[in-house]
Amino acid sequence: MKRFIFVSFLSFVMLLTKMQTNLNDGTYTVDVALGGGSGRASITSPAKLTVADGETTVEILWSSSHYDYMLVDGKTYLPVSTEGNSVFQLPVTVYDQEIEVIADTTAMSAPHEITYTLRLDSASIQRTGFSHLVIPVAIALCVGIIVILVLIKRDRMKTYKTS
Repeated sequence: MKRFIFVSFLSFVMLLTKMQTNLNDGTYTVDVALGGGSGRASITSPAKLTVADGETTVEILWSSSHYDYMLVDGKTYLPVSTEGNSVFQLPVTVYDQEIEVIADTTAMSAPHEITYTLRLDSASIQRTGFSHLVIPVAIALCVGIIVILVLIKRDRMKTYKTS
């Protein structure tokens, strides 16, 4: 019985975590892993995640100012800022999977397209400011603890009555 309660509670917590990928309009942060390339370039992580009218974008901030465009699923994206390091707003279609992107760098003698991968970690998503999940998660934890304590007490009472 205790094992069933624990598994049910764990499943509920995992469901709450999974719900984070169905985000309401707002601004969030998400951990982004960069793969591929020469290993010299990097991106800022966590990155800014924006949801507006059901569309989700991630802001990719490079460690270099020499990226002049990016290709994602065959579509070209230009930098959103011309000052400082290169910054791109890219659409988010999946989490927890590698997304192949191409970034064109002008840092070498001639422009080069370099293939990278980006991986957005859904478990790391946090709303900026006060999180809308804090209260539901706290309530779920409290209810789970109360249920467990009540069941433990009931089991002890049964054991006490039978002895």
